[in-house]
Amino acid sequence: MFWIIEKLTDFAEQPAIVDNDITYSYLQLVNQITNYKKQLDEKINNGDVVVLSTDYSFHSIALFFALLLKRCILVPIVSQVEEEVTERIKESYADWVIKLNKDGLNREKYGDNRDKHEMIKSLQDAKHAGLILFSSGSTGKPKAMIHNLNNLLETYKTRKHKPLSIMVFLMFDHIGGLNTLLNSLSMGAKIVIPGTRDADEIGSLIEKHKINILPASPTFLNLMLISETPNRYVLSSLKMITYGTEPMPESLLKRLKANFPRTRFLQTFGTSETGIAQTSSRSSTSLDIRLNDSNQEYKIVNGELWLRSQTQVLGYLNANMDSFTKEGWFKTGDLVEELKDGYLRIIGRNKEIINVGGEKVFPAEIESVLLEIPEIDDCMVYGEKNAITGQNVVADVVLRNDIEPKLIKRLVRKYCKEKLDSYKIPTKINVKDKTNFSERFKKMRLHNG
Repeated sequence: MFWIIEKLTDFAEQPAIVDNDITYSYLQLVNQITNYKKQLDEKINNGDVVVLSTDYSFHSIALFFALLLKRCILVPIVSQVEEEVTERIKESYADWVIKLNKDGLNREKYGDNRDKHEMIKSLQDAKHAGLILFSSGSTGKPKAMIHNLNNLLETYKTRKHKPLSIMVFLMFDHIGGLNTLLNSLSMGAKIVIPGTRDADEIGSLIEKHKINILPASPTFLNLMLISETPNRYVLSSLKMITYGTEPMPESLLKRLKANFPRTRFLQTFGTSETGIAQTSSRSSTSLDIRLNDSNQEYKIVNGELWLRSQTQVLGYLNANMDSFTKEGWFKTGDLVEELKDGYLRIIGRNKEIINVGGEKVFPAEIESVLLEIPEIDDCMVYGEKNAITGQNVVADVVLRNDIEPKLIKRLVRKYCKEKLDSYKIPTKINVKDKTNFSERFKKMRLHNG
């Protein structure tokens, strides 16, 4: 595990982190890690469960690695909702809660009389660091999943040096965000931390720091188009935009490519349970994806993608393992089409399927058609309960220009008749100021029936 500090040290004076317009070198990062470890040694024991209640910053990243060196079980929590934070602290069996403020580390002793969970004990006995992440909780109580952090970190050991500039967009408590962090630092890249996740802020930082790689969600990338970010900032430094966390409408991908003609688009795939897989896309305008990761294997069962990886979780601290088979396969809940040449196409989540009189409707397919209509900037499709057909298809739309809602409804239905089977055409169209998405820029579809 100490190899990561040696690697960071080797990059010396190269820029490591840009935070709040201050650029820190790799040597400064290593020095701060060393400083924090000395402070932690005063009170926190090796193997303790430690909550980091913070998002990305130079100091939180240094603290992350200091705790890693102490083989602690780390629990990053970005949420500012007090009730949610309190619940996650309890669910993680925390010993300490650390917050960063202007005066340094605010260490708060936490703990109750419960014995630690067996999976936490197993990491402590093996003298391995751990990582506890929480599911989004959109369909019930968030699951507390625990990783062997030594095992996860090992997959970045062979990364070659690449002096790139990379935006850290996905959050500190997200497997994708941590993948960006660990991948970037293990190859000596410069990471840029945005002050806010706002299209203007991101565009400004890309221009100023000549960002080469931007990882983001389709929802956020569309917000960049809506705000005309590509026209207002010089974004020519972008070599690659990676997208994941939710389905990408095909027409949106083509619209993005037209606005970023020299940028490569890569679809990523991963889960909090299994880690982020190495992928390749057929092309920048194709949704066909290949999983080509030696640490992961997959199979398709009744149209659902199942994964098994060397970096998957030890288990859940507060839930059963129904999502896993006895053989260790994780049922992702993603439905895919398997193409003849080894590529896959993700067509949607099984929980988001709309059932219209026994016919399956996938929201992403309808959204892709709606986004072809020039008057529509954004949209979200979901099902609504219907006594006769089971469900109706409903579409929330955000208009590009001021037009009468009645006109857009007629326009949508006329256009969809040319593109879709009749049962897929939205029966209800709601004009909205914006679609319903989370702070992580992931669409939050309604489930009415």
